[in-house]
Parts: sequence; C-alpha cells; structure tokens
Amino acid sequence: MRLVPDTSDVRVPRLVGLMAVDAREAIRERGLSLHAPDRPDLRLALVDHVVRQYPQPGARVPRESAVYVWFDFGEGEGGGGSREPRLPVPPHGGLRRELAEPGEDTQLPRCATLSCP
Repeated sequence: MRLVPDTSDVRVPRLVGLMAVDAREAIRERGLSLHAPDRPDLRLALVDHVVRQYPQPGARVPRESAVYVWFDFGEGEGGGGSREPRLPVPPHGGLRRELAEPGEDTQLPRCATLSCP
C-alpha cells in the first residue's frame, strides 16, 4: 500500500486507455475519487477502458477532488463505427492512372516529340 504525500494539490493522472480497475488504483494512490456518469455500478466495472476524463491529465487539483471518467463514447464522438462504404471515393491516381481498368479502352495516349534547335 502506497502512502499518499501530505500536499494540498495533486496532479491528475492520465486515465484514458486504462482499464477501470487500473484507473481506480491510479486515482486512489493520489488521494482522489473516481466517478463515472455513464456507469452507476463503477465498482463492478473491471475491464472496460476509459475513453475520456475530466479534469485533463496533468491538471493540479485539491486532494480528495473528483475525477470523472467515461467508458463509452457519447453520441457523435467517434469510437470507430462503420467504415464502409467510404464516400466520397478516393481520387483516381497512382496505379489506377497507370493501368487500365478491365473493360476500359486500352488505347495508348498520344506521344509528344521534342526537337532540338
């Protein structure tokens, strides 16, 4: 068991990416309390990963302050989602520019001739 230093302010640790059990331990070591608005049963959450926190990592707060964490992305905040179909379609170029697609006209482009004076 770690002893908490007797100072009035502590730095908030980075919790994003940690599992719930590790986040609780990191907060407890600094003398802070952990709250999760999206998890009323926070003590039962073990392997859920923190996706957001407030206050931000590195902020100085008084000892025994509350640190809020979220385990799920809110509406419209990301989280991956579906990646297909990808619109708009990426621009043509690269190998597509060099190789003809099946069914397309394979006529070679006209060449230009350079002359010397």
